[in-house]
Amino acid sequence: MSMTNLVVSTLLEFRPEHHPAPSGHSALGGVLGLIFGLIGAVIGLGVAAVMVFSMWKLFAKAGQPGWMAIVPIMNLLVLLKMTNKPVWWIVLFCIPGVNAIAMILLTISLAQAFGQSMGFAIGMLFLPVIFYPMLAFGSARYSPQMAYA
Repeated sequence: MSMTNLVVSTLLEFRPEHHPAPSGHSALGGVLGLIFGLIGAVIGLGVAAVMVFSMWKLFAKAGQPGWMAIVPIMNLLVLLKMTNKPVWWIVLFCIPGVNAIAMILLTISLAQAFGQSMGFAIGMLFLPVIFYPMLAFGSARYSPQMAYA
């Protein structure tokens, strides 16, 4: 039997009664998936907006242009400058595993540059959506001498 005959015979043997339409439960699952997906997207966009505004304000508090907070790589260079880290640290952020350690050290130095404790820095690491706005919109003042070099 040729391939064409096989395809034609398979199509002729297809009977819709053997392939029932999805039940109401499947449709409900699709609707719930859409609703929860949209809710998740709105929450995700809200968190992203809070973090962008917070970083913008932190940069402004440190005397840097706020718009640099949204430019990739440039924002990292400014953070290195704000925390008195050498520019070559940018290389550390390109190495898997090492980048996580470098980010932890950078976050600790950022908290200290604003006069905050190690506990606050840990909060910035684990609950950034809460602690970055607290740092940005609170009364903390930027002092580059406070950051560990």
